[in-house]
Amino acid sequence: CSYVLSSGINAEYGDYYPTNNNIYLVCTEEGFIHKCSCSYNEQYLQTYAGHTGPVYKVKWSPFLQECFLTCGADWTIRLWHADLTKPVLTFVSSTKSVNDICWSNVCATVFGAVSDNRIEIWDLRTTNLDPVIISSVSDPDTRLSTFLFTDNSNTLLVGDSSGLVTVYQLRNIQEPAHTHIQTLRDIVLPVPANQSLSLSSSSVVSSGPER
Repeated sequence: CSYVLSSGINAEYGDYYPTNNNIYLVCTEEGFIHKCSCSYNEQYLQTYAGHTGPVYKVKWSPFLQECFLTCGADWTIRLWHADLTKPVLTFVSSTKSVNDICWSNVCATVFGAVSDNRIEIWDLRTTNLDPVIISSVSDPDTRLSTFLFTDNSNTLLVGDSSGLVTVYQLRNIQEPAHTHIQTLRDIVLPVPANQSLSLSSSSVVSSGPER
């Protein structure tokens, strides 16, 4: 659905806070993400800046309540902590707009995205520089538009501009564990200046959509 905020800014997509339906995030054509409350509709609780074009989707993490992802027309996916107004990490792997994103419901460090012509799977346990899986669409007239991980499984659904929904199975992703959630927490939570962020040394070999 489309929202019109009190300031007149158009918001194309929103996502409610996982444990409080009174709080929600909305993304805007101006490149901002606003944290809003149903109780205070005349002002924003927080504004997040980082995108340089329209923001298409925002998704809270199902594992870490203060963590969320955004994607947009500026070719980027951005990882945020709700207490910080700037992104923690920015992911760029192509020169196409990123149309949709979704967290895995099975593993805290895994998320997926679709651009116009390809599917990407990212796993922050392995790397934050490149997707661990890339699958391109061969039909140049087909535009990938939506992406969804199903609940409690590694099945993912991808919708396209022709009206088709394709089902994929992502294999060899381990069940949620404390170390996976802790890895995500270590990345997004602020740390003292004399400490550096680090990823877990454990990794996973994923197979699903072919590169």
